Amino acid sequence: MKLLALHSSPIPIHGISGRNSIEKSIFFSGCSLGIPANKRCTDARKSSASLDFRVRAVGSVGSSQKTANVNEPDKIKTDKDVVFVAGATGRVGSRTVRELLKLGFQVRAGVRSAQRAQTLVESVRQMKLDDSSGSKPVEKLEIIECDLENQGGIGAAIGNASIVICCIGASEKEVFDITGPYRIDYKATENLINAATVAKVDHFILVSSLGTNKIGFPAAILNLFWGVLIWKRKAEEALMASGLPYTIVRPGGMERPTDAFKETHNLTLSPDDTLFGGLVSNLQVAELMACMAKNTRLSYCKVVEAIAETTAPLTPMEELLAKIPSKRELPPEPPIPAPKPEDVVVQSEASKPRPLSPYSMYDDLKPPTSPTPTPSSSLDLQEKEQAKFTPQKHQPLSPYTVYEDLKPPTSPTPTPSIASSLKDINVDGVVSLGSNSGKGMQI
Repeated sequence: MKLLALHSSPIPIHGISGRNSIEKSIFFSGCSLGIPANKRCTDARKSSASLDFRVRAVGSVGSSQKTANVNEPDKIKTDKDVVFVAGATGRVGSRTVRELLKLGFQVRAGVRSAQRAQTLVESVRQMKLDDSSGSKPVEKLEIIECDLENQGGIGAAIGNASIVICCIGASEKEVFDITGPYRIDYKATENLINAATVAKVDHFILVSSLGTNKIGFPAAILNLFWGVLIWKRKAEEALMASGLPYTIVRPGGMERPTDAFKETHNLTLSPDDTLFGGLVSNLQVAELMACMAKNTRLSYCKVVEAIAETTAPLTPMEELLAKIPSKRELPPEPPIPAPKPEDVVVQSEASKPRPLSPYSMYDDLKPPTSPTPTPSSSLDLQEKEQAKFTPQKHQPLSPYTVYEDLKPPTSPTPTPSIASSLKDINVDGVVSLGSNSGKGMQI
């Protein structure tokens, strides 16, 4: 198996039509990797197309050209935003890749042939997402060419992914291959489970099938395809025994429904060994697995049977998952690590308000400041307290009250006249003292 690396810059892959071998030369980690192709190129125009996505092939590339950490996958630190999808060019796998990219994940798409992944890359390139960062979905896609039947290169294919989604299955086109279900649905899946266990991934999602743990109709009919449900059940048991946090999805029939199936049929989820039949679209299963990857604790160690019905209400997938019982007790959430002292100092400095003056960084260039007022003494405080209880004097309205010398001259006060003083003396020389009634003392 050869390794093919994709970079962000366009990398031309040239093809020669005919029965001669094709050699693609690319640069990875500073060295040129020659990758011979033993298959005939059916379309020279596609083979000469410029690829601007990242491709990486994993496997043996010679004794002197080994990639880093191929034999030591447990030393690679996993990234919670990276998902490895096995069978990424299939009907379910390709849709799962696009749904994961919509949720912001970085996807390592495991494929058998990088040339077969060109359709996937073109579909991702046409995606239009509202991303504030301005990055394109194709920049988060990495094509990994690997063979799951070869145990040696799977660990490097998983890389730093924290979640593994397995969408592989024997092709119905190879109906005469009696070993197909055993090799693909069981052994290749088991190899991926073992590699994920060594890599210590956080979660493993497996696409199985409805009726894997049942006998009779319709399981007996499906098992005519060389015991496909029996081998899928063996893969489920291998995943449960691995100790990894897992989710097993058992979808109904996905051959006939198109992507428009979800417009008239709503998704329903049931516990394991509940349903006997039903239909669901590939897109609905892909959306379900992307939701599981986003909510790993909500889908922790659950076996889910999925179909779609016209009579089912439209319910968020998170609510549907919450109703499915878990096979294991959910572990407590990991504690949030305490911030380091240096991080606290940096954060406190960053939280300080930024001064508006340009002189704040230059103490010597600061402009002169006004003198700081001195605090009042205790005597002043006592006078202020007494002033609260002292009645305030009426403030005169005239502005001249403060300036005595500037007051205007006042008119002399009139003295009582002689006529007014004699008006009360009658002609008889009697002065009347009393009221107006005339009854009073006479002098």
